[in-house]
Amino acid sequence: MTSISTCLWFATEAEEAARFYAATIPGGRMGEVLRTPPGGPGPEGSVLLALFEIGGQPFMALNGNPGDAFTNAISLVATCADQAELDRVWDALLVGGSPIACGWLKDRHGVAWQVVPDGLMDLLAGADAAGRSRFMAAMQSMVKLDIAALRAAVAAA
Repeated sequence: MTSISTCLWFATEAEEAARFYAATIPGGRMGEVLRTPPGGPGPEGSVLLALFEIGGQPFMALNGNPGDAFTNAISLVATCADQAELDRVWDALLVGGSPIACGWLKDRHGVAWQVVPDGLMDLLAGADAAGRSRFMAAMQSMVKLDIAALRAAVAAA
């Protein structure tokens, strides 16, 4: 069976980023750190690849990208169980980064994240068209998402 994992390409901070993500996302774990062998690429013994897991998914952080920046065209989605978890994950990812809108931010490594509450898709896909419209209006007014306010917007009459 073919498996798919995500590789994030960094200039030199692959191990730092991998450890940060593994520590920040609940259930994350750090894996093996592979060093550059003699003959490169890069300085012998430097970090080449850092393996980690977040959200039950395998990731690789690879050093060797001095010029290509991450864009918002690809983002990682952290679905949080409750507001306390959402606040903790958002706040940790935001350190040294920048907020965008509607639950999106760029972390200090330039990776785009969507930090969302569990059940977000249920609110967005609800049967009540007016509730969905109120949900979208509420979400578009937020930077960090507020679960209670989103639910209240859907329930408002």
